[in-house]
Amino acid sequence: MAVSEIALTQELTRFDTINPPGNEQGCIVHIGRLLEAAGFSCRYAPMAEGRPNLVAKLGGSTDATPIAFTGHVDVVPLGARPWSRQPFGAEIHDGAIYGRGTADMKAGIAAFVAACIELAPRLSGTPGVVLVITAGEETGCEGAFHLARRTDALSAAGALVVAEPTSNRPLVGHRGALWLKALTHGVTAHGSMPDKGVNAVYKMAHAITRLESFDFNIARHPVLGPPTLSVGWTRGGINVNSVPDRAETGIDIRTIPSQRHDHVRTQLAAYLGEQVTLETLTDVPGVWTEPDNPWMQRVFATAAQITGTTPIAEAAPYVTDASALAEPLGHPPIVIMGPGDAHMAHQTDEYCRIDRIEQARAIYARLIADWCKL
Repeated sequence: MAVSEIALTQELTRFDTINPPGNEQGCIVHIGRLLEAAGFSCRYAPMAEGRPNLVAKLGGSTDATPIAFTGHVDVVPLGARPWSRQPFGAEIHDGAIYGRGTADMKAGIAAFVAACIELAPRLSGTPGVVLVITAGEETGCEGAFHLARRTDALSAAGALVVAEPTSNRPLVGHRGALWLKALTHGVTAHGSMPDKGVNAVYKMAHAITRLESFDFNIARHPVLGPPTLSVGWTRGGINVNSVPDRAETGIDIRTIPSQRHDHVRTQLAAYLGEQVTLETLTDVPGVWTEPDNPWMQRVFATAAQITGTTPIAEAAPYVTDASALAEPLGHPPIVIMGPGDAHMAHQTDEYCRIDRIEQARAIYARLIADWCKL
């Protein structure tokens, strides 16, 4: 049985899996049927109606753990800017497939599924392969965290490949994401008598001014760089002629491996003082594998042979499902590597180059063959 990674990219792109609402079922079941026909055992783990995750396995031995691949099928909304091509048409033009989700990251899934199906007849009695296909990644890795909470869904893997868009460059990690909501409270009053109230917006303005100069007081990571803090939104009040009694601000913190998120939140709360309370919106740990890890070095060598470019230690700017999957998979070495171009993710007229999809399939097939000693 053979599956074209190009045709499969087109098939997956034609499923409208915009999240919200997601509607990933049709796309994930399509993948599952292909894998089942190739001999994989497939298990679906719904996180909501019409929103399953898929865990597919083939091979396996008692003395070695499998290699794992993961990807998400949900995509972001189209945006307000008009598309020049049908966003779910999967048209081929000038050596690329166009459509929402091609780069992020249905082409990556198509490439590793095609590679796995190609090698499926040879995987019996080897360490084997595990594929984790998720829903809901674009809204905080919901599907992956749902799987991680289920004690029966995942078991240890020896290595994990995350097929997010990297132009087939092997990336060794990404920062964590801690999103907080800061709240200030006051006392409402008529706008003509502000002295009768307590203005929550003024309190928040002071807090935001302080946030601009917040220092994590920690050394930058040699690859991931420094931790960062950004104010993403702020709002308060209900009308112009009332003193606002509540204001809130969204804070986006990106962390490096030496930071614990509970400590960062405590540090920030102490810095802002008692006038501000903090609520956690998203808490996603970072991912890091030492570049000199033996398996990572084999990944680097494989990518270099197929792409003709020598990799260097780099990190992804975004968060991936590996944040949720690392622990239940036993904290294996993790590489983030997929055929999409990162700059095309979430863009109008998103596309993925066909030559990169073909390269990705070749890289993934060689990694599987190396792991399983085929």
